[in-house]
Amino acid sequence: MKVLVINAGSSSLKYQLFDMDGEKVIAKGNCEKIGSEDSFVVYKANGMEKIIDVYMPTHQEAMQQVLKVLTDKEIGVLKSLDEVEAFGHRVLHGGEIYKDSVIVDEEVLKNLETLKPLGPLHMPANIAGIRSCMEVCKGKPNVAVFDTAFHQTMPDYAYLYGLPYDAYENWKIRKYGFHGTSHKYVSGELAKVMGKPIEELKLITIHLGNGSSICAVKNGKSIDTSMGFTPLEGLVMGTRCGDLDASVLEYIADKTGWDIHQITNYLNKKSGILGINGVSGDMRDNNAQIEAGNKRAKLVIDMLSYKIKKYIGSYAAAMGGLDGIAFTGGVGENQEDVRDYATEGLQFLGIELDKDKNYHLSRGTVEEISSKSSKVKVYRIPTNEELVIARDCVRLCK
Repeated sequence: MKVLVINAGSSSLKYQLFDMDGEKVIAKGNCEKIGSEDSFVVYKANGMEKIIDVYMPTHQEAMQQVLKVLTDKEIGVLKSLDEVEAFGHRVLHGGEIYKDSVIVDEEVLKNLETLKPLGPLHMPANIAGIRSCMEVCKGKPNVAVFDTAFHQTMPDYAYLYGLPYDAYENWKIRKYGFHGTSHKYVSGELAKVMGKPIEELKLITIHLGNGSSICAVKNGKSIDTSMGFTPLEGLVMGTRCGDLDASVLEYIADKTGWDIHQITNYLNKKSGILGINGVSGDMRDNNAQIEAGNKRAKLVIDMLSYKIKKYIGSYAAAMGGLDGIAFTGGVGENQEDVRDYATEGLQFLGIELDKDKNYHLSRGTVEEISSKSSKVKVYRIPTNEELVIARDCVRLCK
């Protein structure tokens, strides 16, 4: 069964074509700068990469270009679109409506429209990607896979805020959590390499990238996670501030005269790693700034590592113990010092890193980085959110 996985952003569309008989990626790429005259398609297949300059005013034209290149007589990997049996879509928010992936119909699309206020930056693009596939390939099943779904197992005492209860009843203000597909995949892989049923384990998965979150997975279920009502809560991220006293918003407004939209933009796009080092929200640039002697760049590492350590301790307490930890995401997989500092001093929890292993890992591999004497197993595990989406397509469409 061939499945095309789509991740639509506001001006981009990433895609991966899977042959699910062997769970292999046949082709992948992305459409960039959708809506701009200098938009282009990146296509990778059979060890080849091709960049095609083409005007794509909307996601529908982008989807058409993806299907065109996949079926191209010279470089394509499909003889016809009939070979694609399902489309899988990463969707930011399922609210309290969707606790699992779902095949999309008009009723589902109407429900997704009502969830736009919960994800104004992502949901319009996610919906546009689904509509584009439904229009371009009529009759093919489209499956929505929600970032929030894995966290629907959190108990009410974990997901509610200390607001009047009617704020939850009337406005659905609560912690939803994100990166669910990543936490689901990585916790499952962690259980496999530990050689134990996930139903018997207490695990912490740490997804670190431009957006970052931590999840407590007890007996295979998410019981708490660091991101909240939106992806702004939690760790220090690329351009997001993470945990913050809400009174800071009023204080900033008094000092600047900004409205709430300007303040929200400040917290989401001007803060985090970028705000602290003053140069860039990209961790690779931050590392270069450390080498250049930027003390605030080193402060980024210290702040992030400290936050991770606090969450590890609190989640171990919430689960009543801890069996394994996995670092994932672009930063989690490649930033040795963050893994080191975030677990330093946690021997009292049974966590001890093998520093030599931690600092000498090959890229893209699953590796244990805990010492032989460590009671808690610590791993570096590359995530694969697209495979989770493809697997859900097979589950729902076969």
